Amino acid sequence: MSDELPTAARVSDPGIRALYALENRWQAWLDVEAALARAEAELGVIPAAAAEAIAQKAQLGLLDRARIDEGFARTGHTIVPLVWELSRVVGEPHGGWVHWGATTQNITQTGDLLVLRQAHRVFLRLIGASLQAMAELAERGADMPIAGRTHGQHAVPATFGYKPAVWIDEMIRHVERFRQIAPRLFVAMLGGGAGTFASLGAMGPRVQEGIARQLGMQPMQVPARTIGDHLAENLCLFGLVAATASKIAREIYTLMKTEYGEVEEPVPPGTVGSSTMPQKRNPKLCQDIIAAAAEVRAAVPLALEAMQTEHEADRTTSLIMEAAEARAAVAMGDMLARLVEVLRGLRLDPARMRRNLDLGGGLIMAEAVMLDLGKVIGRQHAHDVVYDAAQAAFVENRPFGELLAADPRVATHLDPPAIAKLLDPTAYTGLCAEMAREAAARARALAADIAD
Repeated sequence: MSDELPTAARVSDPGIRALYALENRWQAWLDVEAALARAEAELGVIPAAAAEAIAQKAQLGLLDRARIDEGFARTGHTIVPLVWELSRVVGEPHGGWVHWGATTQNITQTGDLLVLRQAHRVFLRLIGASLQAMAELAERGADMPIAGRTHGQHAVPATFGYKPAVWIDEMIRHVERFRQIAPRLFVAMLGGGAGTFASLGAMGPRVQEGIARQLGMQPMQVPARTIGDHLAENLCLFGLVAATASKIAREIYTLMKTEYGEVEEPVPPGTVGSSTMPQKRNPKLCQDIIAAAAEVRAAVPLALEAMQTEHEADRTTSLIMEAAEARAAVAMGDMLARLVEVLRGLRLDPARMRRNLDLGGGLIMAEAVMLDLGKVIGRQHAHDVVYDAAQAAFVENRPFGELLAADPRVATHLDPPAIAKLLDPTAYTGLCAEMAREAAARARALAADIAD
């Protein structure tokens, strides 16, 4: 999923792959080098002219890619060849001030967080689009009766609009989480080799604050290279969003099965479901979402593992975290882009929903009958009476309403017209419509806020 776009979906790449391309990461690192130089110049740590020269040349397009590649091949180091080339391009007398007082992880981790911040903006935009689409579905299906199901069986009636109301409620909290995590996640690090500020001494915290200010971040309180809870929290957040997206896709996947037929994801003309079965209209987008979501969630235990860094630094855990984040971010982009596509183009079949709602011949209304009868004979007694009729209706394949009417314990209190009225599923959908419309309003408001 993270290596290439799935061929099953006709959805454009939302741009996350480009963000995590090596060249974009390098440019982010160079942006941090420029911020470092400027922050140090403001405090007199390095000459102002040097900072200006470094900032002007900290553009990947001005560097010699062949030299950088050769340096990486020779040294096997994460950033040294990039620093060497920036120093060479800056030239004398200022090149020697490049990377002053910093260590590799200070630059790479801070730069990668710049990339992640760009990815977060894309994710929020896609979530906003999904909320807008969910709002439309909630309103369209607010009064559309459907069988509510628990444990895979008919439970009580609901309306289709209640389903996207549930999705909206979860997604709104995910947006809150994205916003709440930002000040903890997007932090600049400059503690030097072991996070002790030894290379810059008393100036270290002030330089770190300057870098953070220029990059629109917060400074780390303790710039330890072993701190990774904020990075792990981000992947846990990704996992939560992925779980919701997968739940939505799985629900649509199930309701799209031939035996249900209540909804269908977008199937553009010309879409081929099978090389040998021409009739197939497969839930390809939903399958993409479920697969990508699984990949995202698989990164969560890796992130928690990567938090367990020995002593003052260990490249092993850094590699785990970086790789997990990159793969999860790309899969998140694929997943959310497809979720928007599915929600925007979801076809609803209210006639099929109604036919399925009536499959039990009124059994789905057993609770309503029990409660109405219970007003007269008591809830538990009513439960026993209705239970007998419901089980007989199911096992013997007999009409539920007729069995109720034939039972003197029921007939004494309810005549056939009253029973028939109680068996109308459209009259027992609770507050589904109200919740759907209220959720739609919240979704639209938040989507507009995200768009701003």
